[in-house]
Amino acid sequence: MKRFLALILALTMALALAACGGGNEPAAEPPSGETPAAETPTGEETASTELNIYMWQQYISDQVVSDFEEANNCTVNISYMSDNADAVTRLTSGGGDQYDLIMTCDAYMESLIAGGYVEELDLSRIPNSSNINPAYWSSPNHSIPYLGNYIYVVYNTETCPIEITCYNDLIDPALKGQITSIDGARNLFPMALVALGYDPNSENEEELAEAYEWLVKYNDNVVAYGNAEQNLTNGTASVAFTYDGNASWAFAETGGADSPLTVAPFTDDAVQLGFDMYVIPTGAKHTDLAYKFLDYICDPEVMAQNLEEFPYFCPNDAAVAAAPESYRNDPSKDFDYKENVFFQEDVGEALTIYNDYYQMLKVGE
Repeated sequence: MKRFLALILALTMALALAACGGGNEPAAEPPSGETPAAETPTGEETASTELNIYMWQQYISDQVVSDFEEANNCTVNISYMSDNADAVTRLTSGGGDQYDLIMTCDAYMESLIAGGYVEELDLSRIPNSSNINPAYWSSPNHSIPYLGNYIYVVYNTETCPIEITCYNDLIDPALKGQITSIDGARNLFPMALVALGYDPNSENEEELAEAYEWLVKYNDNVVAYGNAEQNLTNGTASVAFTYDGNASWAFAETGGADSPLTVAPFTDDAVQLGFDMYVIPTGAKHTDLAYKFLDYICDPEVMAQNLEEFPYFCPNDAAVAAAPESYRNDPSKDFDYKENVFFQEDVGEALTIYNDYYQMLKVGE
């Protein structure tokens, strides 16, 4: 496991790993003028006036953050990650020296916990965490789920030349230049593996080689990676392989319930559901505010407010109940995947195989 974490550190210098979800903007360093973290001995908690968070950009309501600052008489400094490799690097290189909360993906939690890079949580200090559905909470002693992301196919029924009911439809030559897609090895390869009838978290190199060949065909049909919402709404693409939150914005911009967009009705192929989670990095200096923020973001009314702006899948059942009707009746959530999903799992040293083939795929663009 330690060897795997060291491997991740090396990979992140050259490879961009896929996100579970959220924004996709360049990372930024902590704001200048922060209270020097080194002044507080490791493990010693003091009353704090600032909270330093590392997470995706455009993934939390400014008003939600502002209300927390006002209620706690503090400043929240948010720095932004460009992919999950950034978060893993921060955590494995002493993230507690700079940050009090770091957002990471469920796929990496096993290794991060084993390596001692995240603090064990005292859930008695996060009473609102009881609102989180335990079915979506794989590591309750070390993380708090924030938002989830179904990664599925959405298409325009008026402009797409075929009906889409499975992943193999995406390599139909009729879709050449019609697909806009999220990127990243751990998002693309699971789709190909499912299409081929394999475990979406396969560590078998022969299966991954087959998945690569499938993705070469898929790549031929992709007109653009990223900006799925924009590419769907401006007509650049008629099909999107994307996150549910981004699909929600596309539906809203194209007529809501009257939108020509539809979620592909997969019945056989499993759909990925990933989660972004907050962790307290080992040695964090402002854990008092970190715990307050975690409890705050789990408050049903707070998260319901957040969902109005960021309509991703929410594992907080009480927040969903409190959310506006527009969220609960969002046409982008009109699907029945809940019994047919898979989660990203830690693939260990097979991650190098994924990334080797992924780089070959990118070179071949």
